[in-house]
Amino acid sequence: MDRDGPVATNRRPWGFTLLEICIVLAIMAIVAAIAAPRYGNAVARYQAEVAARRIVADLSFARDRARASGANQVVIFSPDMNEYQIPGVVDLKDSSPNYTVRLSGDPYNAQLVSADFEGSNSVIFNGYDVPSSGGAVVVKTPLLYKTVVIDQDTGRAKVQ
Repeated sequence: MDRDGPVATNRRPWGFTLLEICIVLAIMAIVAAIAAPRYGNAVARYQAEVAARRIVADLSFARDRARASGANQVVIFSPDMNEYQIPGVVDLKDSSPNYTVRLSGDPYNAQLVSADFEGSNSVIFNGYDVPSSGGAVVVKTPLLYKTVVIDQDTGRAKVQ
């Protein structure tokens, strides 16, 4: 015995045993198995919501542009090409004369299912920001559909 206390002769080295590491890895695998599907569903919901909100924002932009210029502004939806355009507005990404949004790419990874404005795939806002007709645009991701509706009287778009 020394003056600081008894001397430990059988000390265990610092570290973890193989059993402890295996238990921790098993717990982490269980948590990952539970979280991964939820994460995938959350991403799909996010993509559908973002795509729908982008359409609402662009319809509002076209409506405001028509009111500000006093001239008609059209928004053309092309479900077969999975995109929509606002002719006459310069696209800042590639300087083309028509502002184009492709929903198949990031961050949307969505599909433009349909656009129906009383039988047409386009809506025209006049100089008083009134649409040519009410209608709906449907987008989807693998798990979720979102519908954007334009009110015939006010021209306001909203996600349903």
